Amino acid sequence: MSTTREDMLGTWKMRSWTIEDLISEERRDALGPEPRGWITYTPGGRVMVLVVARERVRPAHLVPTEWEKIALYDSMFAYAGSFELDGTKVIHHIDTSWNEAWRGTSQVRYCEMRGDELKYVSAPARSPITGRDCVHTVVFERLA
Repeated sequence: MSTTREDMLGTWKMRSWTIEDLISEERRDALGPEPRGWITYTPGGRVMVLVVARERVRPAHLVPTEWEKIALYDSMFAYAGSFELDGTKVIHHIDTSWNEAWRGTSQVRYCEMRGDELKYVSAPARSPITGRDCVHTVVFERLA
């Protein structure tokens, strides 16, 4: 069943994010168990995503050390842009991203909505986290 633009609008909290490596068929949590993440769709056609690992390095001081900066970067995922729906898929057109390599790309997500649950399965692609070909499955719940 197709998802409508109105169905998508609002803020969704991430419940899980798993990655399946297409070569080894290994499945794992993308940023560890129970990531903290949100995705917001606006009536104006914008999308914003922020995800962080539940267990992150807390810098010892306000200004992180070089090592702490790397650990913080490696434990997050974020981007913003516009979105469009096409049947059972949503396409995110990335304007800005935590990883500059994603700016200007279009990311395809096949979506399925059941009540207040939104499930995405990505098109097969190279992971911006591991560099390996994979499929991402993400489950969100609508925030009240």
